[in-house]
Amino acid sequence: MSKLKDKLAVLPEKPGCYLMKNDKGEIIYVGKAKVLKNRVRSYFTGSHDGKTQLLVSEIADFEYIIVSSAIEALILECNLIKQHNPRYNVMLKDDKTYPYIKITNEKHPRLEITRKVLKDKARYFGPYANAGAASEVKKLLDRLYPLRKCKHLPKQVCLYYHLGQCLAPCEYEVDPAENQRLVEAITDFLNGGHAEMKAELTEKMMQAAENMEFERAKELRDLIRSIEAVMEKQKVTFADTVDRDIIGFAVEKGWMCVQVFYMRQGKMIERETTSFPYYGNETEDFMSFVTQFYYDKQQALPKEILLPEQSEPELLAQWLGIKVLTPKRGKKRELVQMACENAKIALQEKFALMSKDDARTIQAVHNLGHVLGIGTPHRIEAFDNSNIQGVEPVSAMVVFTDGRPDKKEYRKFKIRSVEGPDDYASMREVIRRRYTRVLKENLPLPDLIVIDGGKGQIAAAMDVLENELGLYIPVCGLAKDDKHKTAQLLFGDPPEPVELRRDSYEFYLLQRIQDEVHRFAITFHRQTRTKTMLASQLDEIPGIGEKRRNMLFRHFGSLARMKEATVEDFRQLGIGDKLARDIIRHLRSL
Repeated sequence: MSKLKDKLAVLPEKPGCYLMKNDKGEIIYVGKAKVLKNRVRSYFTGSHDGKTQLLVSEIADFEYIIVSSAIEALILECNLIKQHNPRYNVMLKDDKTYPYIKITNEKHPRLEITRKVLKDKARYFGPYANAGAASEVKKLLDRLYPLRKCKHLPKQVCLYYHLGQCLAPCEYEVDPAENQRLVEAITDFLNGGHAEMKAELTEKMMQAAENMEFERAKELRDLIRSIEAVMEKQKVTFADTVDRDIIGFAVEKGWMCVQVFYMRQGKMIERETTSFPYYGNETEDFMSFVTQFYYDKQQALPKEILLPEQSEPELLAQWLGIKVLTPKRGKKRELVQMACENAKIALQEKFALMSKDDARTIQAVHNLGHVLGIGTPHRIEAFDNSNIQGVEPVSAMVVFTDGRPDKKEYRKFKIRSVEGPDDYASMREVIRRRYTRVLKENLPLPDLIVIDGGKGQIAAAMDVLENELGLYIPVCGLAKDDKHKTAQLLFGDPPEPVELRRDSYEFYLLQRIQDEVHRFAITFHRQTRTKTMLASQLDEIPGIGEKRRNMLFRHFGSLARMKEATVEDFRQLGIGDKLARDIIRHLRSL
């Protein structure tokens, strides 16, 4: 149950589908949600009916798929239920599917609503989750575009011809070019060119309302809503019935997650997720994974594989003998982006769960001490410097106690004695100030000091500790690679690389510490720079000193409010009209 609680805590606030599993790994329920976090967590809180209680009692794990909208979640849910046939799903287990609008492939084509996509060279549009709306839009198209209406040609013209809604091929010769023109017009409408029609109907609705023809206005309003419901984009089902795999990936903290979405007969039915540490170039490692993925599957290949733009599809396509595309626009590109988004969220979930695993975190602290030969470092203090070309240099310290951030112990430092971008001198000053105070106030000493930097920063810190303060505290450094990712743990005198597997909890613990101290330092630096920039803009005005500047900020709260203030507003603070006008003029000129 603790595993479920941890996963529930890191659910994303996005639309998608969730798959509940029992202790055997079987999918027992598939659901959809506008907000996954709220919906999935609701199963484990509050009271439920008997069926839901039984379902919850069997849930041992769950997974989820992120989509772009609620409509996509609805259609994907249908596909997944039909694929897995979960025991607790009832609504969508029958043979019904969502409807399509079809333009038949006949000498005299016609429009129809269908729930089956056949390989009959007809044009299919959909699927549409709102069957009623699809039917209303089909009726509108029937009125606008006079394709034939009868399934079998009658012997004489019918009412549709007299209403101007059919060309009556049963009695009159119809130019094939005219049929083609109507088909293309309908295709443009259903492919997204409906904005003009919607605008025309909206204008007619407003006119009807103005003329107090409220019944007519209501009809037009309902028709507009039907168009909006039908034309809402979704990409989890295609009308082309092509089997395709969609593969996306994400990387973070030296790990890669690859998501494979399986689309069969044009419907997304399943996904596969794989996470692993990677060591080289992310594109090369991704393509290496994809090659291995298809090595044993060449007898069951899809017709098409979609990959992210930065991939290298040519060799893969040549080897597999199928289409391998890197789409740059349209629904296919959106599918790849959806796969990448799911990969990114899967990694975030992985790291969030790792950080919540108390037992492994404590074990990682113990193992780290063992690797360094220093005993268990219950208290770790980490330092990072931040500046831009030496401007407003600051430093920050974070504290981790038994592998957990201890935020009340965090400290910020403004660098006082260093001019210009001198990282070593900044490190010396901060270490000196921090541990002089520790000694003076008899504060607890850390078991390990972590420096965000390489050999130079470690040497600077150790020199101050040992030669100036007489402290012998273990110091390690975290060096980054050219992509600014944690690459090496350095330790010893002189500092040397320590072998540590990248997929180990110990390595992840160090990454968390480095990320946290870097985040804290960057945040402090931005705050400092912002305050300095704000102050300097007022300091440029003659007659504004430190006292007046502080008084203005206390009263107005921001430069934006000062800029919008009047002379009268400044007069209330005892500032003369001339100076008030100077302040307003200066701020509005920025």
